[in-house]
Amino acid sequence: MVAAVAITRRDYTASELRDAAKRTNDADAARRMLALALVLEGKSRCEAAMTCGMDRQILCDWAHRYNADGLEGLHNRTCPCSKLT
Repeated sequence: MVAAVAITRRDYTASELRDAAKRTNDADAARRMLALALVLEGKSRCEAAMTCGMDRQILCDWAHRYNADGLEGLHNRTCPCSKLT
């Protein structure tokens, strides 16, 4: 059996993550929020990832970013080099 993704951040419940997903205009971040909500509800990493159209390792990576940076960590980062021009 695959170990569950460890979500150590407790800022949001699964329901609150779903609400945040509804409010954002970033479809990719919303999908990531919904996947994490499934994990918080006790779904397996594989099931949550497949439900939201991603690989289980990718979900694990997003969980780490969420743990480190909260909801902001679920948005794509811009390349610092694009700010030079």
